[in-house]
Amino acid sequence: MSDLLYFIGKEDHSSKRLAEILEENKNIKFVSLMGVDLGGNSTDEKIPVKLFLEDIDSFLNSTIQTDGSSVELYEIATLNNAKVDLMSDIDATWFVDYNYDFIDEKTKKPVGTIKIPAFLVHDNKMVCSRATLLRAESHFKESIKKIIKENPDILKNTNINKPEDIESIDLTVATELEFWVNTPEDKADLEKLFVSQSLKEQYWKRTHGVIRTCLESCLLELEKYGLNPEMGHKEVGGIHSSINNEGSTNHAMEQLEISWRFSTPLQATDNEILVRELVYDIFESHGLEVSFKAKPIHGVAGSGAHVHLGVSAKLKNGKSVNLFAPKDLRKDFLSPMGYASLMGMLKNYEVLSPIVTSTNDGFNRLEPGFEAPVCTVTSLGHDYELPSRNRSVLIGLIRDVENPKTLRFELRSPNPRTNKYLVVAGCYQTMLDGIKAIVKAGKYDTKDLEAELSKDVGEEGFYLEKGRSYRDENNVFNFYTLEERNKRFGQPPATVYEAMLNFEKYPEKLAVLTEDEVFTQAILNSFKEGSLDIWKKKLSSRVIDRNIRLLRTFKKLHNHEEMDAIDEVMWDSIAQIKYDLMKNTLSGPSIYGMIKNAIEIGNYKEASDLQLIAKKKMDEIQQLYINYRKNIF
Repeated sequence: MSDLLYFIGKEDHSSKRLAEILEENKNIKFVSLMGVDLGGNSTDEKIPVKLFLEDIDSFLNSTIQTDGSSVELYEIATLNNAKVDLMSDIDATWFVDYNYDFIDEKTKKPVGTIKIPAFLVHDNKMVCSRATLLRAESHFKESIKKIIKENPDILKNTNINKPEDIESIDLTVATELEFWVNTPEDKADLEKLFVSQSLKEQYWKRTHGVIRTCLESCLLELEKYGLNPEMGHKEVGGIHSSINNEGSTNHAMEQLEISWRFSTPLQATDNEILVRELVYDIFESHGLEVSFKAKPIHGVAGSGAHVHLGVSAKLKNGKSVNLFAPKDLRKDFLSPMGYASLMGMLKNYEVLSPIVTSTNDGFNRLEPGFEAPVCTVTSLGHDYELPSRNRSVLIGLIRDVENPKTLRFELRSPNPRTNKYLVVAGCYQTMLDGIKAIVKAGKYDTKDLEAELSKDVGEEGFYLEKGRSYRDENNVFNFYTLEERNKRFGQPPATVYEAMLNFEKYPEKLAVLTEDEVFTQAILNSFKEGSLDIWKKKLSSRVIDRNIRLLRTFKKLHNHEEMDAIDEVMWDSIAQIKYDLMKNTLSGPSIYGMIKNAIEIGNYKEASDLQLIAKKKMDEIQQLYINYRKNIF
């Protein structure tokens, strides 16, 4: 398969060149336009290559109609106005998706589909995730060029002498992917998984067997697609695989991570979709299930998908300068623009947070103790010359004193199912707000900016809010109590409903996202309504039904001959929680019954509050049942 075509660069997106490519690769039978809706779902339809070639100019230069009911555009593509078109992105890289289970008879090669990234168009407006990021990138670049030209002092403490030296502004983004794999039908042994995680028995250990084969296959496949994979390794979650008598893996449950090289914002987020699909296909072809859920297994590590963000200037002499890096990394953590960008993301995180975490599954991951960030706080390091990595904060600073080009921010809250297009767009919008703030205040001294970022609760700042702290070099999970964390860093939302309320609670911060109509009000309303609709439907059905099925497996195990009084006490506690959660009676509904009733009448606040109570009780009963079961002969 060494002569397969894996991607088509933008230099080959002319009708003439595409016709030549398809003539040379007759095993490519289909074309699919990949639009990404506001839920982060990508479209996939099979258009025969013959039809594509007959009308190739229309595919490249105009829009193709699709069904608006098949994409997540709440309150935009309505029942009485559902026409949505797909417009090809001729500047993106197009990948070829191969079906290795379907071999073309003539060429003896797998049948391929060209996946063309596209924009979703409704009422002559681009209304999708990809378009939002495209607008954000353009707005940020143009704004930065204007700010530098009008305020050259912002270049102080950078390796750029004057604005005239700059040719262009470049944005770089990288994502990474954590995921769980297991053999089908395997059930998690929560105690084994928790102990293994606590001992870090799996973290960065050598893979073997079918897991190793799949992981190495993924990395090699990414190379073929030009994604430049950087690393694949075991993550903290998982237990040792077992081998059957034939020497093959019959029990696997492991957490893995794959990372690849950075790119431009839009290309980087497109790349992640490709990586997810490749990972899924390769592991599935070896008989393994893949989960990209944020928290597939209760009580053990969830999966993150951190986002790395950078800004650089390309100079007229051909050099590239990191605009976040100070002139001397041994004397400062960041440049003025670096401090400003970091402060912008932190100050406005209340309106970024709903975009980052918008599902029940996502909130299940954001719990203290699992290296998942729950506080709006950053860490710069203990010393200028010795970079440190604080894994308990929301936004990390990645820096190497010997290599300023690598300096960047790492947003640690996203998960594999987070809509990275909208998150990256939101990050650059909030960065820009911080940059404009230091320009307005005339604050370009890095020591003053470091002091602003490092201020304590109650201290006045020219930009950051008085009642909050934004920097901490401690492990914020262990150093502070829950009450202290909420007081210092603000109380984060705990449910989808609470998160979406932030769009209403912080109108001045919402305006940061809507500046220059990068996020239109229609898009934000659509995202909010879609997230709430999915939240209430999944909560009232899947979440509750799954928990009830689990509760029904908690059965009384002791008998009078072999019991101790403690067995009876523990079982009574378990039985009472089961009763409270799921048993509806004539005297009143259960907690789950009340949640369903609240959702049905539209009382979402009550449903949200009850969801938190139910979750706490589920956590309690699962631990109780583990302890009870361990005490039975």
